[in-house]
Amino acid sequence: MSNAKTDKPIKKRKVKLEGDLLNYKGVWVLVESERGHVHPVSWELMGQGRLLADQLGVELCGVVMGAPGPELQAQCEAAFAYGADRCYRVASPVLADYRNVPYTQALTDLVNQFKPEIMLLGATTLGRDLAGSVATTLKTGLTADCTELAIDPEDRCLLSTRPTFGGSLLCTIVTLNYRPQMATVRHRVMPMPEAQPERSGLIVDVDPHLVETDVITKILDFVPDDQSGKPQLPYAEMIVSGGKGLGKAENFKLVWDLAKTLGAEVGASRAAIHAGWIAADRQVGQTGKTVRPALYIAAGISGAIQHRVGMEASDCIIAINNDPSAPIFDFAHYAIVGDCVQVLPALRKTFAAYLGKP
Repeated sequence: MSNAKTDKPIKKRKVKLEGDLLNYKGVWVLVESERGHVHPVSWELMGQGRLLADQLGVELCGVVMGAPGPELQAQCEAAFAYGADRCYRVASPVLADYRNVPYTQALTDLVNQFKPEIMLLGATTLGRDLAGSVATTLKTGLTADCTELAIDPEDRCLLSTRPTFGGSLLCTIVTLNYRPQMATVRHRVMPMPEAQPERSGLIVDVDPHLVETDVITKILDFVPDDQSGKPQLPYAEMIVSGGKGLGKAENFKLVWDLAKTLGAEVGASRAAIHAGWIAADRQVGQTGKTVRPALYIAAGISGAIQHRVGMEASDCIIAINNDPSAPIFDFAHYAIVGDCVQVLPALRKTFAAYLGKP
């Protein structure tokens, strides 16, 4: 790498870990659960954590937290199946429901005791809340909403890549002389690893020494989030998305028609959402949903980085756009240069004939 003005090599800042920081080893993944149900992002992170731990030659550890009971045992066993070598089981009645203060205290104390070099959490409502407070308490770095994680082979630092400047660029952030290195990752950004039920590991029980009367916030009631009837884009196997290239709101019906024929979910770009053509909960991209379907059809979507980071991991991407230089063609598997208003009905008709549908 060189400087364009001076043509002199740019010196990379070196990492010089000193003192207690040299004792930080291992990769941790927080196993996030609510009422005994583990969020799938935990297992996706476990798969990625396995790759990072193997590169570093260290253990991959899961952290399970909650009220004492069989659920924590089951979560530890599942963590082993998805790649963990060790699980720290932090059990206390105070941890029965998520509250920031006791969870932050328990996780912070655990880090200070066992010293991991990397800690990964899901970029969920819970994960974002907890990661920020833990990083602040530990006075370390945190990279949020990462789309890629890697290890620098020269200094063993975690390379955390995420969109920046409104999604117009991807930047890689390094936590240099601080440990642990923390990152959050959205659901469906990383592939789900294949479970290996035969794997086993070591469970380390840790008493967090929490006292209920020390916690100001109390759980008065639990109201589950009712998602029935709402789009489940992150879990869809097929998605047809539309953008401003459709021309007008009336043409978005063509996206719905093709999706109905395929049995797919309907998504949209941010531009289509802002135009009022479709509800905001259908948005795919940096400020919307992250998806990994087997088939993603993008109609009239340019493929700006804000949209790309939310769907580029799809197994098969078919892009339809009348602009042959549209950025989406740079990463789509199949490119159709043409007018969406003409192409979408033709696709629907072809798929309907193949599937035996009217």
